Amino acid sequence: MDAPVIAVVGGGQLARMMQQQAIALGVHLRVLVESPTVATAQVVSDAPVGAASDADAVRGIVSGAEVLTFEHEHVPTELLRALDAEGVAVRPGPDALMHAQDKIVMRTRLSELGVPCPAWAPVSDGAELTAFGESAGWPVVVKTARGGYDGKGVRVVSSSAEAADWLDALQGRQLLAEEKVAFTRELAVLVARRPSGEVRTWPVVQTVQQDGVCFEVLAPAPGLDAATAARAEEIGERIAIGLGVTGVLAVEMFEVADDGTSDGESRLVVNELAMRPHNSGHWTIDGAVTSQFEQHLRAVLDWPLGAAEATAPHAVMVNLLGSALEDPHTAYPELMARYPEAKVHLYGKDVRPGRKLGHVTVTGADLGRARSTAHAAVALLRGD
Repeated sequence: MDAPVIAVVGGGQLARMMQQQAIALGVHLRVLVESPTVATAQVVSDAPVGAASDADAVRGIVSGAEVLTFEHEHVPTELLRALDAEGVAVRPGPDALMHAQDKIVMRTRLSELGVPCPAWAPVSDGAELTAFGESAGWPVVVKTARGGYDGKGVRVVSSSAEAADWLDALQGRQLLAEEKVAFTRELAVLVARRPSGEVRTWPVVQTVQQDGVCFEVLAPAPGLDAATAARAEEIGERIAIGLGVTGVLAVEMFEVADDGTSDGESRLVVNELAMRPHNSGHWTIDGAVTSQFEQHLRAVLDWPLGAAEATAPHAVMVNLLGSALEDPHTAYPELMARYPEAKVHLYGKDVRPGRKLGHVTVTGADLGRARSTAHAAVALLRGD
């Protein structure tokens, strides 16, 4: 039998990790990569070079493929709509993906679905931002509607003057202004959905950021009460179904401590969405029955989904963000000797300060031990 072909736009580490699962499933990935040296091009033989904005390049990878999917959201909506109209199985579809591409569209739809969000408003000029800040209370968070990720396109401001350069550059577009939520920690829930409607949800995790970039993930979120965890999962599933998502959906949330007006449970507020495998789900490779990457491939092909339960009481994933070593692989002998339980994933990227170069996951019954081991292993990869 011929292997089913999945076309993927984007050649970063997410598509690279999809390939590992594609091999196990007997699936052929054809990936549109940004250059012949990016992370995925090193491990996928069928990897034509082209830009996600190049209609001819995208059309080239869908020929003969069962489905088109993505490892990032930065693909022109008009192109995806055209492909969808021509009968290409675009998953997630352009109508769903729009909510991960445009934060104002996302906030509008989530509010319609009754999903808890920060106070928000689209703003076009300094007067509108000032009015929102006076209503919500300064400081406020200002975001570009499109293009932001890993802390980019986000600014905390105490007056409209601090966003004047962004406002001046709008040219008819709008910024998203949001209430600055006083959260106690950040949580994430990953949901997979296939076109026929089956949904699977992994345990809710806690994420820790460093300079706006995910640094650590604790699975499941320690100390999270069952009622709040169930509510987080329900919110994730409501969004996946309400937006018609196909594939993996990551929902990032803020946990807000009880303010004395409820029954003592934490309040949850949705922050961001991603419609693809996500950094908060890397732990599933080594810590869940079905990884997010396998699940995404199964979902976009409309195959039955795998179990999403954790395989150990705790999993800790720590990102390698930059390194003092020219090649982090040189730390392998010492790391493997000291921490044989650590699972290391490097992405084949050139070293740059703060760049996501890989991650380490440790699972076990003792959260403190798993956490300290994962951090110690990453410290060796950093050359500390």
